[in-house]
Amino acid sequence: MAFLANRTINLLNLHYAIHSIALGGGAAFVSAFLLKSGIAPPTVLGAVALILAIRFVLRPIAIGFAIRFGLRQLLMAGSVLSALQYPVLAEVDTVGAVLAAFCLVGALGDTVYWSSYHAYFASVGDDDHRGKHVGTREAIAATIGIVSPLAAGWMLTEFGPRLTFAVTAVAVALSALPLAWTPQVAVAPKAPPGALKAALPGVLIFMGDGFLAAGYHFVWQIALFTALGSDLIAFGGALALAALVGAVGGLVLGSAIDAGHGKRAVTIGVGAIALVALLRAAATGDATLAIAANALGALAGCLYVPAVMTAAYTLGRRAPCTFRFYVAAEGGWDIGGTLGLTIAAGLVFAGVPLWYGVLLALAGAVFVHHRARLFYAANPKTLVQPAGPPLIVDPIEGVSR
Repeated sequence: MAFLANRTINLLNLHYAIHSIALGGGAAFVSAFLLKSGIAPPTVLGAVALILAIRFVLRPIAIGFAIRFGLRQLLMAGSVLSALQYPVLAEVDTVGAVLAAFCLVGALGDTVYWSSYHAYFASVGDDDHRGKHVGTREAIAATIGIVSPLAAGWMLTEFGPRLTFAVTAVAVALSALPLAWTPQVAVAPKAPPGALKAALPGVLIFMGDGFLAAGYHFVWQIALFTALGSDLIAFGGALALAALVGAVGGLVLGSAIDAGHGKRAVTIGVGAIALVALLRAAATGDATLAIAANALGALAGCLYVPAVMTAAYTLGRRAPCTFRFYVAAEGGWDIGGTLGLTIAAGLVFAGVPLWYGVLLALAGAVFVHHRARLFYAANPKTLVQPAGPPLIVDPIEGVSR
């Protein structure tokens, strides 16, 4: 288990574990909360599209801060900035200035956080254990995700949005603490030659993934919440069940799939996502099928994420400037997500059933499959290794089973 020897990755996974309390809790209820507040589905999708569009515009700003302060400080600042959106979200009760403020603050936090997170993860990781690093992170997140959505749904129902999203904000801010023990990673003041060309493969993979997420995640969350009768506790329960399935599935699939075989892993992972997208489209409006389709999505994610993100992180690590690579790649995700969400919002506004929007994920899946297979064809020795059992992470001593 040589991949456990990377202390910085262990601390980074601890950071992500704390952040996952929020990602699986209050953050997972953004669309549900907006719908519960009386905002129409097309407007909810439009608001998310607006966040992504603002992120795309703001991304170049992050480069200047990264040059001055380095990636570790930028990641810590991004954690705090990401926390600020949740108290604003708690005040949204209609379409207006507060919703616009939430979109702006959320876009700013996400812009700073995700580009620096992906760049830092790629910079401090090991190419030989990239798949295990990604798989371990996802296993930790899946395990935490069993409890946090149940807690968030209960808190929203019993105590309301202010306390619930305040707790979410605190968790996100506290996730910065483990990073204090990690090393600094500097960013070159000037873009090295070939930086933009090197980023293009990552931009295209992320663009396809963003378009996929528009239907597979954002439209589906609305369809699932609607199918469950707009019940916050039931919605949290469905998310928790999916996390449980994902955690158990990670153990089984991790031991069942051989290391390597990147092209095969991508085909299996993307194929699983496509099949679940079809099932989700068929399940809209039926609570039982919707819960099952949501849970199966977690299994598909166990196959999809390590295969696709191993390619993305390896590309970023080898790029002339890893941070600029992820600024560009995340910009590609914003483009794909904004396009998919805009199309979905237009369809729903025109009265088209939600399941049409879910099926948009298939186009993104085809594109991701093509681009990721091109990477593995050119890099056949890159290993894809799904996670084993979830890990217990200690900030001082490292990692233990």
